Amino acid sequence: MIDVEEGFTVTEVFDTRTLAEAPVISAPDGSAVRPLCVLPGAGSFAHFRLEPGEIAKAVVHATVQEIWFVVAGDGRMWRRQEGREDEVDLRPGVCLTIPLGTEFQFRSGTVALEVVAATMPPWPVESDDEARPARGPWQPTF
Repeated sequence: MIDVEEGFTVTEVFDTRTLAEAPVISAPDGSAVRPLCVLPGAGSFAHFRLEPGEIAKAVVHATVQEIWFVVAGDGRMWRRQEGREDEVDLRPGVCLTIPLGTEFQFRSGTVALEVVAATMPPWPVESDDEARPARGPWQPTF
């Protein structure tokens, strides 16, 4: 632990990762995810990918919320929360939120969809039920 100034303490060392070195794991929704950096207690960052024509399972998170930014490809995102629904075209440069308690599902279009996302608080890797099944508009391919 390093005291930086009165009332502020740094408890973690720097974290640096490359996308190429990150392991590819299957997210609960079926997408390929590469976990990247984590700030314990604050947030985590990851890269998600769906191949052309793939449709993720619809899910709702139990404890986390996310901000997504599309970096490549195309697709659609469906979200539902408290009776409100919307669908959003996904293309490079689109940024969107998935607030706590939002059911969501996403799909790729004609090319692979790639998204980076910040998760707050960090994704609970020890939890098997963070992403709970939901009913989305599309039949998943996983």
